[in-house]
Amino acid sequence: MNSTPDSTQTSFQSSAEELAEVIEQFEQYRERLLSETMTTAQRAKLPKKTVMAQIEPELAKIDAALLSLRQQQAAL
Repeated sequence: MNSTPDSTQTSFQSSAEELAEVIEQFEQYRERLLSETMTTAQRAKLPKKTVMAQIEPELAKIDAALLSLRQQQAAL
């Protein structure tokens, strides 16, 4: 099966669009996680420092995933 330039271009465009969508979803998830966690912590009267220490590993994973995805996006 040979790829024509048009089908290859469409494939890259589709991949770029999908990648952009995944990046956007990860960014939204990160913001939602942080916002909802802080709101819950305020209601429970927990110190911000304690809460941030708890969610920092998850935020680091999200940030690493975002970095990787952005590098892939830049390579397209």
